[in-house]
Order: sequence, then C-alpha cells, then structure tokens
Amino acid sequence: MSAEARAELDRHFEWFAERLPEKPARFVRWVRQPSSMWVRIPVAALLILGGILSFLPVVGLWMLPLGLLLIAQDVPFLQKPLADALGWMERKWMERKAKAAVRAKDRE
Repeated sequence: MSAEARAELDRHFEWFAERLPEKPARFVRWVRQPSSMWVRIPVAALLILGGILSFLPVVGLWMLPLGLLLIAQDVPFLQKPLADALGWMERKWMERKAKAAVRAKDRE
C-alpha cells in the first residue's frame, strides 16, 4: 500500500511502545523488525484466533486487534484501514484525556 499508511502505522506502534513498560516495549520493537517475520506471523495468527474465540476464558477480544496490528506489518492491504482506525482511536483518547483534565480542574 502507500508509504504514508506504513509510516502512520509505524508512528502508532511507536506511540504504544513508548507507553509500555520496558520489557514489553522491547518485545514490540523486536517483533516489528523485518527479521522477526517468522515469529510475528504465527503470533499474529494465534492472537487473531484467540480473539475469535473470545467467549472462552483466558482469551479475550483484546487479542483480535493486536493480532491484526501485527499481521498488518506483512499484509499491505490492512495497513491503511488499521492506520485510519488507530488515528481515530488516538483522537478519541486525546479528547477523553482533555475532558478529564477539564473536569479535574473544575473540581478544584
């Protein structure tokens, strides 16, 4: 797909990695490297499968988007829709944080 969608996806991954503790952030950065493709694809497939089986205990719906994000590294047609979805989520996240800050200030 477009280099723009790929760059946007990379930016979102880095945004997430910055907010993770050190070890998970290191794993995310490692699994996104091109040399980790043979690990990334099976992990992504297992996460997607776990997300589909979210009605079972232990696995959950959280696994589906994570698997899709990982597989998007190697499936170009998923990059643009996922970059758009992540952009929307990031905007909503920032709006929510801003509203919470306003509410906290109003309480003072």
